[in-house]
Amino acid sequence: MQRLDMPYGICDLSVIPMRIEPSHRSEMVSQILFGEHFEIKEISGTWRKVKCFFDGYEGWIDEKQYLPLELEDFQQLNKLNLHISFDLVQVILSDDKTLIPVVLASNLPFYDKGHCRIANFNFKYEGFVRSFEQPDKNLVVENAFTYLNAPYLWGGRTPFGIDCSGFTQMVYKLSGYRLKRDAHQQAESGQTINMIEEAESGDLVFFDNEEGKIVHTGILLPGGKIIHASGKVRVDSLDHHGIFNVSQNKYTHRLRLIKRCF
Repeated sequence: MQRLDMPYGICDLSVIPMRIEPSHRSEMVSQILFGEHFEIKEISGTWRKVKCFFDGYEGWIDEKQYLPLELEDFQQLNKLNLHISFDLVQVILSDDKTLIPVVLASNLPFYDKGHCRIANFNFKYEGFVRSFEQPDKNLVVENAFTYLNAPYLWGGRTPFGIDCSGFTQMVYKLSGYRLKRDAHQQAESGQTINMIEEAESGDLVFFDNEEGKIVHTGILLPGGKIIHASGKVRVDSLDHHGIFNVSQNKYTHRLRLIKRCF
C-alpha cells in the first residue's frame, strides 16, 4: 500500500458504502452521505482508505465514488457551521441539470439561500434545511421517530437501511449534536446516569453482551420505552434489566449504562 500526501475528498453521491477492507465483497461498516468530507489516508489499487471529518471514522471506499477536494475547501468546511438536509429524501439539482437524491441528515456544503457547492459543482436544494449551530435536545425524540420502521442494515446511516449506532448518530446529528460512529465509541462520551429513574427522554441507552462488550444502543422515550434499530427501528419496553420485546415475550438486550450527551 502507498500513503498519499494530505489529499481530501467529498461525497457527491447519495451515499458511499464504506468497507472494512479494500474490496466490494468486504463487510460494509458505515456509509458516507452526500456532502460529507474526509481525508484520504492510504491507497490500495482503486481503493482509498478515508477518515471522515464528522466522526473520525475510517474505512475503505471506491475511488470512483467521490470528488477530490482542495485543501482550502477542506479547511473551510472544517470551520463552517453545518447545514443539514431535513427531508426524508429530496432531489438536488446540479448546474448541468443532473438530479441526485439526497437523504435525511446529508450535508449541504457552503450552503447559502437554497444553494450549495461541492468542489467546483454548484447545486440547488429546495428542501428543508437545519443549521447545526442550533442544538436542541427537545428535538431528539421527535427526530428519532422520523426513522421509525427503517429496516436494519449493518453499517447503514439512512432511512432506507440503518444500524443501531447509525440511528443514534443520525438522530443526534439532526438535533445539532455530534456523536461517534459505533456504539462502544458513543458510550465513552457524555455524562453517566446512574439510575434509570434519573434518565431523561433523549438519553442514550447502551447494552452489552456476555463478554461485557457494548454491542447495542438506543434512545430513551417517555413512559419506560426505548426506540432503537433491531430488525427495524422500533419501540420496545425498557426497565433496569434491559429491553423487553413484547412480540417475542422476552428480554432481547441487557442494560449496561445510560449516557446524557446533550
